[in-house]
Amino acid sequence: MADALFSHSLSQFVVVVLIFSALPFVRAVTDASDVQALQVVYTSLNSPSQLTGWTSNGGDPCGESWKGITCEGSAVVSIEVSGLGLRGTMGYMLANLVSLKKFDLSDNNIHDSIPYQLPPNLTSLNLAKNNLSGNLPYSFSSMASLNYLNVSRNSLAQSIGDIFVNLSGLATLDLSFNNLSGELPNTFGSLSNLSSLYVQNNQLTGSLIVLTGLPLTTLNVANNNFTGWIPQELSSIHSFIYDGNSFDNGPAPPPPPYTSPPQGRSHNNRNHSGPGTHTEDSGNATSHSENGLAVGALVGIILGSISVAAIVFLALLICIRRSKRKVTGARPSGASLSIGTNSVTTEVQEQRVKPMAVVTDLKPPPTEKVMVDSLHGRNGSVKRIKSPITATSYTVASLQTATNSFSQEFLIGEGSLGRVYKAEFPNGKVMAIKKIDNAALSLQEEDNFLEAVSNMSRLRHQNIVTLVGYCVEHGQRLLVYEFVANGSLHDMLHFSEDGSKTLTWNARVRVALGTARALEYLHEVCLPSIVHRNFKSANILLDEDLNPHLSDCGLAALTPNTERQVSTQMVGQFGYSAPEFALSGVYTVKSDVYSFGVVMLELLTGRKPLDSSRVRSEQSLVRWATPQLHDIDALAKMVDPALNGMYPAKSLSRFADIIALCVQPEPEFRPPMSEVVQALVRLVQRASVVKRRPSDESGFSYRTPDHETIDMSI
Repeated sequence: MADALFSHSLSQFVVVVLIFSALPFVRAVTDASDVQALQVVYTSLNSPSQLTGWTSNGGDPCGESWKGITCEGSAVVSIEVSGLGLRGTMGYMLANLVSLKKFDLSDNNIHDSIPYQLPPNLTSLNLAKNNLSGNLPYSFSSMASLNYLNVSRNSLAQSIGDIFVNLSGLATLDLSFNNLSGELPNTFGSLSNLSSLYVQNNQLTGSLIVLTGLPLTTLNVANNNFTGWIPQELSSIHSFIYDGNSFDNGPAPPPPPYTSPPQGRSHNNRNHSGPGTHTEDSGNATSHSENGLAVGALVGIILGSISVAAIVFLALLICIRRSKRKVTGARPSGASLSIGTNSVTTEVQEQRVKPMAVVTDLKPPPTEKVMVDSLHGRNGSVKRIKSPITATSYTVASLQTATNSFSQEFLIGEGSLGRVYKAEFPNGKVMAIKKIDNAALSLQEEDNFLEAVSNMSRLRHQNIVTLVGYCVEHGQRLLVYEFVANGSLHDMLHFSEDGSKTLTWNARVRVALGTARALEYLHEVCLPSIVHRNFKSANILLDEDLNPHLSDCGLAALTPNTERQVSTQMVGQFGYSAPEFALSGVYTVKSDVYSFGVVMLELLTGRKPLDSSRVRSEQSLVRWATPQLHDIDALAKMVDPALNGMYPAKSLSRFADIIALCVQPEPEFRPPMSEVVQALVRLVQRASVVKRRPSDESGFSYRTPDHETIDMSI
């Protein structure tokens, strides 16, 4: 009996031991979405041997101790793979790593752009010392827990977007040693806990005023193109490096009336303490003398104020006595002018202290220039535009000179709002001038022209044509844009003079992805959202490298009159219009998504959206193509014959799947542009790699008798 009890107890003990010993293995089963994301990262990095334990199929990162991976339970909380010589890209599923807190890929050879979708709950992100290009992704703005961000020593370009508004917990930000340009964004002012900021060795311009309210202890802005005065508020920063810029000499001037700074305070664009540093002790030597001067100045001001008050009182008495002697009660002619001047002055002062959130949601300039401009309407009324305009104001004469008085030889396009001319300025710059037809604007729209210009001038995206300037002189209304040299996608697809030269499949996917990112910016980054309303291949311009630039963004605010709209859009735009717009005139961001799907169909088939030269069943591109998008055999026959079969079948199928989602008749079922961007990025990442041909470097392919296969990766 005792033996039986002992045997039973022993078996129970063994079972308990086995259960407890198995618990760590049970806990170590990594979350499936984390495993999938890490597998994509591993594949995107070309499956490097340095990442021991990693695999592209299966595996358990937490249970198998993958190199650089730290877990808490079944969740991956840290990835630290710095300095391993990793090559490739970062992958497209990083947003799945929802528990990841620390992500360090620094000091490797990772290339391409920073993905738009990143782990959302990171506290530390270090991508320094790689070969990353492109701009800073807007997904940074949603990473509210971020405390440390380092993207230094890469090849990042473009301006710094308004992506820091939600990052109040950020303590260290390092953007140094890149090719960033433009001014510091106003959203830097939201970084209420920022102690260290490094932006040295870029191409940044403008002033440092936006930094004055930050609790910085370290600031390095050296070797940029900053101008203006160094704000006095920055003098308390313990370590301040600013040489290699074009700052004005001396401390920032006091508010008017202007008084000269004391002798010996000019720094001549050098540093206060040591090479390139400014310590908080630099101003103490003159503090006592300044206090003395301040007391003397205060006494003088008080005495002067009393004297002035007495003189004004006496003058007032004299005026009152004289006015009593006059019979007429007419108001002096200058009174109304004086009142108007004072009210304008008051408006300017109020605008300077009011929060600018209402008018600066799109892309406010770092140093806001409040514009109070008088615009005489047709009824003689005066309208005041009180929005900051970052674009340059041109004269009609200068634009006439640049376009040879808007001659036919400079005409490069025509739209519903007017004609577009190429402009060649004396300094060698080439621009595109849109000459607005005043007959296309109603009175209300004419009065709102400058407000529309203000909004358009603040759009900043690498795939959106930049509004450089404007003109409102002598009743003329003109818009000055950057010139994009390679013409429109519409002309490239449908009117290419050289029949043997066509866009490769790679280039077409790049165009789709770039324009998708432009629409994503308008719909989901700008506040309020901007609906394009005229999205078509003719408004997608291509540069020398065949990168797309979406034009006419923000022009919906200047929509033509109803009659003109019907006459032009029914002919040129109907093939791109979503069903809800054609039926009811309702146009939303989902209508833009539909139009984007039509443009993708153009890229796929090489056909126009409406083509009356074809048989009746094939005249409407959407009606003809949609039923065939999920039929592999039919899809292959739909592809633009100019591609000569040089495309990957899987990429083609995925491209068609995205189109099918975008051109659904019901607006509510169409995806937001951020999802379209993600789908196109995944398509790019999964593109098969075949033999590369030199002709593919430019984005063009050339027909050859042997029809040799080219690289389909991007």
